[in-house]
Amino acid sequence: MNRRIALIGSGNAFFKDEGAGLYAAKYLKENFDFEPEIAFIDGGTLGFKLMPLLMEHDDVIIVNTASEDDGEAGTISVKSCDEFLDGTLIKKTANEVEIAEMLQICSMSEHTADTTLVSIVPDDIITVEVGLSDALVSAWPEYVETVLKLLQTCGVSAKRRSGVVPLEAILHTFAYPSIEHGRGF
Repeated sequence: MNRRIALIGSGNAFFKDEGAGLYAAKYLKENFDFEPEIAFIDGGTLGFKLMPLLMEHDDVIIVNTASEDDGEAGTISVKSCDEFLDGTLIKKTANEVEIAEMLQICSMSEHTADTTLVSIVPDDIITVEVGLSDALVSAWPEYVETVLKLLQTCGVSAKRRSGVVPLEAILHTFAYPSIEHGRGF
């Protein structure tokens, strides 16, 4: 039986680095083919509305930002749900609070996906701008590679497509979304 795997991009694209999880999920979706296929979900700031997804899938990877006491901007961490909840998470945004609370509630459910969080420490979550700070742009290749390696441990292989959609184009898509032109998640 094939495991149902979902990659959820979480964050708020309107507050600079807080959108990193959304940008990462979109970047992976646009630049790679996955075998077996995985579900890409724009988790945005849905928080508690993500609960059904954790119960419908076997493996869930959430890519997001997470503030850490001892982490410098651009620092990447991979944590299980339990590690994320027991860690040094500083809840600086409503999204961080809701993700943590949603994971706590789901952990009490009979069936919850094996959930892993790939988080990057943000530098700027105050500026109202679609974009990434220099620290996160520098860490971008490692952030993407970390997610790809985690997918590989779930039995998913990734093949890079020939036409690469650069990070700048992904950011442009979030800054100027248009369903009419096929933009968006």
